[in-house]
This record gives sequence, structure tokens and C-alpha cells, in this order.
Amino acid sequence: MEKKKNAKKFGIIFVVVMILAGLLLMYTGNDALVLATQKKEGILTAEQVKVSFESVSGRLIKENVKEAQMVKKGDVLMVLDSTDVDLAIAKMEAQIAQMEAQIKSAGGGVNISFEQADTNEQQSFRQIDQQRAAVDAAEANYNNSNLDYERKKSLLESGAISQSELDAARTALQVASANVAQQKQLLSSLLAGMVDTGVTDTLSLPTINLQRHTAANKLNDVEALVQQLKSMQVQLQELKISKERLTLRAPEDGKIIKILAKEGEMVSPNTPVILMESSRYYFDIYLSEENISKYHEGDDIEAESVAGRKKVHGTIRLLTKAPGFADLKMTREKGQADLTSFQVRIYVEPEDGIIPGMTMGVRLK
Repeated sequence: MEKKKNAKKFGIIFVVVMILAGLLLMYTGNDALVLATQKKEGILTAEQVKVSFESVSGRLIKENVKEAQMVKKGDVLMVLDSTDVDLAIAKMEAQIAQMEAQIKSAGGGVNISFEQADTNEQQSFRQIDQQRAAVDAAEANYNNSNLDYERKKSLLESGAISQSELDAARTALQVASANVAQQKQLLSSLLAGMVDTGVTDTLSLPTINLQRHTAANKLNDVEALVQQLKSMQVQLQELKISKERLTLRAPEDGKIIKILAKEGEMVSPNTPVILMESSRYYFDIYLSEENISKYHEGDDIEAESVAGRKKVHGTIRLLTKAPGFADLKMTREKGQADLTSFQVRIYVEPEDGIIPGMTMGVRLK
């Protein structure tokens, strides 16, 4: 009888406890839905990087890494055959050397032309001086011949000389006159149409000016060669850059996940050959529109790993409307209507003990 009373007593206590627990859950909101609104979790993911040879192609001759290997930024990953580029660089360097020699020769020729023009000008000045002296001498001779003729003409009238002597004086005068004309013509030829100012060094001789213009025009040819040289130097730089690109280097610290090309294969430009896992870690959580107003892009946030409860610093980088599958549908039992969800992407700093694939949680405000 006593046993039945005790059993009945314990039964009543159990029922009361269950009722109280149910009421507690109902009024404190500790069901799964309410818990989901207090803490959000997501799977930690590492951004992946597809690594490729930039704008170059060729045969892969060296594979410098293996899958699962950790690499640092700048480490050599792969190398393509550089034979063709090396030959093109050698050829371009030879062409540049040839062009430099051609420019040097052309520039030297221009300098020689200017110096020759200066020399010719000085020679022309001296010839003009000499010819001007020759004109003066011819005119002096003419004047003497004219005086002699006039004197003999007077003597002939007085009968002091014969007619033949006067004729000889007249002939000498005519020769002297012709010589003056000839010397003046030669002087005019040397002046090349310039008015003789009497000051030789101030003369601007057309022939000399033409020589200088011709030499100056050759400078344009030299400048054209210089521009061709610059174009060749740019081409050489492009070839050297192409050669550098034949060596594929790690764009950042990370882990090699998959190698897509093997030694001996032909690699196309901009085609992924290695898949890397970067050190940029993130996870996504989904918030209802009731909570989203409390968060903004750029906000700092604290996350915690489910395994080990390790706390890490995070930053909200993305906040946008989530796909329809994440919306909270028909939660009428709590007095709610359908709620739109928003995707929140949180980036965390890499730390020891935190690896991609872990579940990360965030306690909501």
C-alpha cells in the first residue's frame, strides 16, 4: 500500500515538473526558433584563387609546387619554356645596338656638316676679301690706263707721239676696263646676290645658309632614328616582361589545393593552372529584417568557433538581401508573419586553431 502511495506521489511530481518545464519554455522562448534568433552560425570558408600565366603561353618545363603545399607571396610555382623569348630578346638587343650606331653616325654627320658650313663660310669670306682687293687693283690699273690714255691723247695733238702709241694706250685702257668688269663679276658671284656692305663678317651668304639648313634638316632624320630606337626599347621591355611572366609566382600567401597543368603540357594564356586557397577567411550568417538594422558593413564583430570556443575578431564586409530560401516562412505560432532574411558576410583574421570548414558562431545584439 505504501509503495503505491510513493509511486503515485512520484508520478504527480513528474507531471508537475513536465508542466512547469513546458510553461517555462513557452514563456521564456527557449525553443529552437527563439534560440536561432539569439545566435547565428556559419561554415568558415577560404577564398580560392585561380592562378594563371598572364598573356603568355608555352610548354610547361618546371612544376615547382605540390598539392597541399603552403606557399608565400612571390614563391615560384611554375615555369614555361623561354627559348623563343630569349631569341627575340637577343635579336631586339642587336637591332637596338645597330640603331644606336646609326644614330651616332648620323649625328656625327650633322656635326660635320655644320662644321663644314662654318669652314666654307670663312673660306668664302676670305675669297670675298681677296676678290674685293682684286677689284680695287683692277680699278687702280684702269685709272692708270685712263690717265696714260688721256696724256697720250694730248701729246698726239701736239705731235709729240705717233698715232700708234695712242692706239696702244687706248687698247690698254679697254683691257683694264674689261678686267674691272670681270673682277666685279667674280665678286658678285661670290656674294651670291648679297649687297656688299664692305664688312665681310656681317654678310649672310645664301650658299652658306643653304648648307646650314641642309645640316639642320638632317637633325630631323636623326630625331626619327631616335624615335625608332625608343620604339625598339619599348619592344625590348615588353619582351623582358613577357619573359618574367613565363615564371608563375604566388600572388599571395596560401595553400595549393589543386594543380591543373603538368610538366610537358602546352599552357594557354590566362588559363588557370593552379587552384590556391587564400588566407582570406569568411563565413556567412543570415539575419531577419528585425535584426538587420543593428548591423552595418564595416562593423567589427566577435565570432566564436564551435570547436574549442576560440574567439576571433571579424569584420562585416557584405550585407545584402539573401536568396528566397533563407527567408523565415509562416512563423505564426510566435505571432510573426513571413520575414525577409539578409546575408551577412563576415571576414575573420587567420589565427592558429582556426581553419576552413569549422563552424563559426556570432551572438546577436
